[in-house]
Amino acid sequence: MTKRTSAKYKIDRRMGENIWGRPKSPLNRREYGPGQHGQRRKGKLSDFGLQLRAKQKLKGYYGDMTEKQFRRIYAEAERIKGDTGENLIGLLERRLDAVVYRAKFVATVFAARQFVNHGHVLVNGKRVNIPSYRVKEGDVIEVREKSKQMAALLEAVALPERDVPDYVEADHSKMTVTFVRTPGLGDVPYPVVMEPNLVIEYYAQN
Repeated sequence: MTKRTSAKYKIDRRMGENIWGRPKSPLNRREYGPGQHGQRRKGKLSDFGLQLRAKQKLKGYYGDMTEKQFRRIYAEAERIKGDTGENLIGLLERRLDAVVYRAKFVATVFAARQFVNHGHVLVNGKRVNIPSYRVKEGDVIEVREKSKQMAALLEAVALPERDVPDYVEADHSKMTVTFVRTPGLGDVPYPVVMEPNLVIEYYAQN
């Protein structure tokens, strides 16, 4: 299991944006960064700084995955034909924990990783407990029978602040979701602007 290297609220404050669009984000109350000098760090970012921040924001959004994991996904996106930035978003959205989050089975990306890790999810009828497992178009993801009445699951489904995007089809009465198609950047309901083009520039130069 990937160790979360920093508190999720600190990620919001470090980025200066409410990257998950959560009502409880501290940015709704204070817009400066964490720590003793957070209020002073408001300088103009260099090109490198903008690229680094774009990478940290995208990496943080998907549960603050490790640099090694993220770089591996980038390398794969680069090998696939087409736009590398769009490929990167598509690969990230095909992660099992991302699909579980998109289906609103859980309230946060971090909870999605834990939910999958604890064995609550079936893919095409088989139990899968690897959050980074990559789903394919047409795959059916289901909450296993024993887990369907979990309080956290029922609360997440009822949350009004997120809609299920059209590239997944969720049936909350059966607690199933079908991965319909791989999305592009414009399809993904990010609460903030993501800039995969800057992520590509960052890796091209580093």
